[in-house]
Amino acid sequence: MTVDDDLGDQYEVFQSILEKATPEKAVARLRVLQVPEHIIEELRKRHEADVIKIREMREPHVVYRSGRLTWYTGPQEGDRFWPALEKTLRTGERPWGDEAIRALDSSSTKVVGLLDHPAVTSFRSMGLVLGYVQSGKTANFTAVMAKAADRGYRLFIVLSGIHNALRRQTQSRLARELVQANPAQWHQVTTVDHDFHPPANAAAFLASHQQRVLLVVKKNAKVLAKLNRWLASARDYLQDCPTVVIDDEADQATVGGKRINPLIGDLLKVFTRAVYVGYTATPFANLLIDPSKEDDFYPRDFVVGLEKPKGYQGPELLFGRDPLEGEDPGDVAGGEDMIRIVPDEDVEFVQPKGKSAASFEPEMTPSLRDAVLYFWLATAARRVRRTGVPHSTMLVHTTLNTWVHEMFRDPLDDLRRAALSLLKPDDLIADGTFVAELRDMWTDETARVAATDFGEKTVSFDEVLAELPGVIADSRVVVDNHKSRDRLDYESGPVVAIAVGGNTLSRGLTLEGLVSSYFVRASSTYDTLLQMGRWFGHRAGYADLPRIWMTQELAEWFRHIAVVEAEIRKDIDRYLVEDKNPLTFAVRIQTHPKMLVTAPARMKDAVKAQAAYGGDLVETRYFHVDDRAWLEDNVRAADNLMRAASEHARDGQSVDETRRQWQLWRDVSYTDVLRFVEEYSFHDLSQNGRRDLIRGYIEKRIKAGELLSWDVAVIGNSKKDARRWKLPDGRSLGMHNRSRLNLSPDSAADIKTLSSARDTAVNLTVPGGVDDGRRLAIEKLRRVQRPKVGLLLLYPIDPVSPPVEKKGREPLNATHDVVMGAAFVFPEPTGADSTVTYDYVSADLSKVYVEQEDPTILEGDDEDDASV
Repeated sequence: MTVDDDLGDQYEVFQSILEKATPEKAVARLRVLQVPEHIIEELRKRHEADVIKIREMREPHVVYRSGRLTWYTGPQEGDRFWPALEKTLRTGERPWGDEAIRALDSSSTKVVGLLDHPAVTSFRSMGLVLGYVQSGKTANFTAVMAKAADRGYRLFIVLSGIHNALRRQTQSRLARELVQANPAQWHQVTTVDHDFHPPANAAAFLASHQQRVLLVVKKNAKVLAKLNRWLASARDYLQDCPTVVIDDEADQATVGGKRINPLIGDLLKVFTRAVYVGYTATPFANLLIDPSKEDDFYPRDFVVGLEKPKGYQGPELLFGRDPLEGEDPGDVAGGEDMIRIVPDEDVEFVQPKGKSAASFEPEMTPSLRDAVLYFWLATAARRVRRTGVPHSTMLVHTTLNTWVHEMFRDPLDDLRRAALSLLKPDDLIADGTFVAELRDMWTDETARVAATDFGEKTVSFDEVLAELPGVIADSRVVVDNHKSRDRLDYESGPVVAIAVGGNTLSRGLTLEGLVSSYFVRASSTYDTLLQMGRWFGHRAGYADLPRIWMTQELAEWFRHIAVVEAEIRKDIDRYLVEDKNPLTFAVRIQTHPKMLVTAPARMKDAVKAQAAYGGDLVETRYFHVDDRAWLEDNVRAADNLMRAASEHARDGQSVDETRRQWQLWRDVSYTDVLRFVEEYSFHDLSQNGRRDLIRGYIEKRIKAGELLSWDVAVIGNSKKDARRWKLPDGRSLGMHNRSRLNLSPDSAADIKTLSSARDTAVNLTVPGGVDDGRRLAIEKLRRVQRPKVGLLLLYPIDPVSPPVEKKGREPLNATHDVVMGAAFVFPEPTGADSTVTYDYVSADLSKVYVEQEDPTILEGDDEDDASV
């Protein structure tokens, strides 16, 4: 046996110890076993390498609170629950492929690594997992539960929405995928048919069940109150019971709910060791919680952004979206031609309004008729293909009024009977006019969305017509709401259903094989509207067939929400490249003139997002190094500013020393600076460098009599081997070396830091010389010497910028002969408030304590080391 083999065997022992102990205690255990120190060190290093490998996985994107340790390194030999789940997924009714399993394995591993180690004596953590509507969030938390169970978590509580239908669906799935694979290892306190009913003597009950314990509980005040009382009676036992609380649809009822919110808070307080993980596709309310309230549900410990699954049909694909700031419009999805507009004149016949609601009777409008006929055609095409799920569903959602839902039954059944009569399946004599109408519809729809664009088989109308009578005969109307006894049932065989309903069909519940949607119920909030989109998700075998009938206004609202969703995920991605965490950076959510972000009760702690640059340094960090035109425009903007400064400035100063080079112009007009702001572009990842915000802030300070004049300096590199760049007056300065980080996002080169502390003192008199300046001391001098004068610094950067013995960096390799960086140094305002509000809201971080930088630390000893 080789040394490596022996080390591998001992690492397996170390891993087995880690299942029941923290890494620190595992090391101590090895010492008790008298394992040599050099072996322990090797085992520790190998574990840390495995941890780093998990942390650095590109997907899913994760941000976490500073100091939070990863301990889970993935499934191990001897695990029981994850291997059983994987086998179930591979061999189920709809088998998962290798790629899907790998994606689920890696994403769930990363989430489990953010949970606390179950052997830690006390913890209470808050996290959020952000998915997409109908995109596999349940699969992710099922895998997380399996892996957490493998590592020692014992109690699992799933808070599953506010409706019985979703709770039953979740219980059924967890029973099938977790429990049935290891029936002797699980005890279900709740069942498909019964929500929580407290067993007698909670402590004795839990102590007698040494298996993993599962509860799937509806977010209902009475149910949660019973659960809390039952758990509280076993408080002593639960102190030694690592617990995972999964909050499915975490934005619903949990946030801002006067009854549900405190009940879930009380539930968590029962445990000494508990981690709360919210899952949602609409995190608007969760991201607006007051993070300073320790007993609320702001995701202060971690946020996970799940990757959009391959083949997922979301808002961007269906509705398109406008480009975000900095995006090329040609790179943004325009939306597939799957939306059909319901004329305003049809709405009054399918949706009750005002005083006439009591006597309202829905009618079969032309648009509703088209939606139903298309549903039957598309279902027939799916039968021809014999692909995808066996079920086919149509959604009719026009109102919350449950009594109206039942009244849709007669018009829909009448159309069904009429269609069958016109097709005359018994004697094969069909009405020519009706068949011609169907043929024209199918020809038009398949021309507008080609099957081949989605890799699907083209189906002719004659093939569809052969299947159509059977489809119509099999279809039935299902009224599904909280009062109806009729329910969608996908467990008892293939279903062809026209589902009419309201809230029970609009959140969490999966409508299997949804192909046609008739949706005219408006909502005034982003989250509710987005959750109503049951048409989002995977459509394997019929990706070309979904259609949605809705009003023009609703289509425009969904397009707006697609932009909002993209911006939220982009903000979360900023955490990754700017070393931010949920307590130091608030995700911004764009507002809309006609919609609320979420319900008012959930927004009570939100604040208008603001830009307040007083005392701040705003500098270029990201560069479009492959966009030559963008780079040229920025150089031209700097050139124009320097020419204007040379012409208009009251006096200038140039310095050429052994270690420093710069050109300084004093008292440059604010008009020249504002022109530069209009001409110079920050990368779109630099949110604080948004042109409209900087311009608005400067203009506001100008009105207060400040920032009327500016000092402008171009900072050079005095190193002898530095490549040279010419100023407009013919002088040359050395270009800076600013290599990029290896982990820069694909669309940007991240140099991390542009300027040094000394640079910001270029227009000040610093006692002892600039080289002795510290940033805080310089800010103090600025308040005395130049309190109303802004400073704008320009940096010519070597386009190649090779790394200089710096790990984790690579050459900049820009496509222009110089890269121009810029830094605005804003003095603190001496007058009125100078913040600039804009059309976004965010969580209020003003009351969160964040440890400040040690003012004794010297910054930027060498400008060419500033990017370290």
